[in-house]
This record gives sequence, structure tokens and C-alpha cells, in this order.
Amino acid sequence: MTDQLILKFPSKKVYLSEDYFVSSSNQEAYDFVNSWPKWLKRIANIFGPTGSGKTHIASILKNKTSTLEVQSHELSDKIFFEYKTKEALLIENLDEKISENLLFSLWNLALQDNKYLLTTSIKPISAYKFKLPDLKSRVDSCISIGLKLPNDDLMSVILAKNFSDKQINVEKKQIDYIIKRIDRSYEKISKFISILDKYSLKKGNPITLKLIKEVLKMI
Repeated sequence: MTDQLILKFPSKKVYLSEDYFVSSSNQEAYDFVNSWPKWLKRIANIFGPTGSGKTHIASILKNKTSTLEVQSHELSDKIFFEYKTKEALLIENLDEKISENLLFSLWNLALQDNKYLLTTSIKPISAYKFKLPDLKSRVDSCISIGLKLPNDDLMSVILAKNFSDKQINVEKKQIDYIIKRIDRSYEKISKFISILDKYSLKKGNPITLKLIKEVLKMI
């Protein structure tokens, strides 16, 4: 069979609480966000590797109160007016490229107006080398909760959820095979599924153990 043209269908990305699997890897972060509004502090940071479920956990807040969500690299001065109309601000994928003055001003706004600010990042926010002394003082006192590397049960659920999002049918024995041979890394899991999806579409065939083995060698 000749290779087929790959058509880019939109991936279904749905964050439902009933789809979320809570384990020792993410229990603390899940419990904290889910406890809103009974947070010890109004400003918090959830950190962990790419694909670790930070966005899924953070989305819990959006289901509890009016929340403005924005990617760190999209922040601008207009955010202040929009934030005024919401009770919480969620800044995704925060890193050292963010404007320190802008972040500091948003931090102060949250404190002054009794609002909530939740950030997600790969490293704990206190580990970023911000140069603004007042901002560094703020982040050092921030509640910061990490997501740990997944155990086998969590890896199985992550794989099954990602396959489901991309409408890929796989058998449990295939998932078990993958778990035993893939790096215990959220990023590698995400990369594996993406490549497997593309090759499956290109070949026009269902997922087979042979194809799984080929993709595992690539990563």
C-alpha cells in the first residue's frame, strides 16, 4: 500500500475532571487547587515537566471561579483591565522571558484587590533568576507545588488519555508494552504519541506492535 497524504485534523483536547487520574505523583497539587477558595495564600505556582498535567490541574480553578487564562509570552499591559473583571488569573508556561515589571505589577494587583494568581512553569518559580529584587522577594514566598514523575498506573492513564484525545485505538497489552520500554518522562510520552499518530496516518494502517517498536526506536 502506498503512503497516504497526512491530513491535519484538529486534536481533541478536553480537560474534564472525571478524566483526571489522581496519584501520588500529583495528589498534592490536585488537592491544593481543588481546595479553592481555602488557599493558605492567594498566589501559587504549579510546576513540573512538559506534559505532566499542569494545565489539566490548573483548569480546575476555571471551573470554580471566573478566571482569565493567558500564556506567559502573550502577556501585555492590556491584561490589567481584563484581570480587573475576573477573580483569578492563570498564567501558563511562565519562564524567565516574562517581563519582570509586568509580573511584579500583576502580583501586587492580586494582593491589593484580594484576587487569585496561579502560575504554571517547568521549574519552581523561585528557581528562575529574576533580577528585580522586589519580584524575587515575592516569588520566594510563593506557594510552589511540584508534579512528580509518573508511576506505572499514571503512565498508563496518560497514554490512554492521549490516545483517546487523538482518537487512536490501542489495546491494553500495547500500552503495557510501551510503559516497560519508554523513558519515564512526560515529554517522551507526548513525543512518542505524536510520532505514532503521524506514522499511523501516513501508512493508513491501525496501530500495530511493529509500528510501536519502530517509533520507540526513534525517540
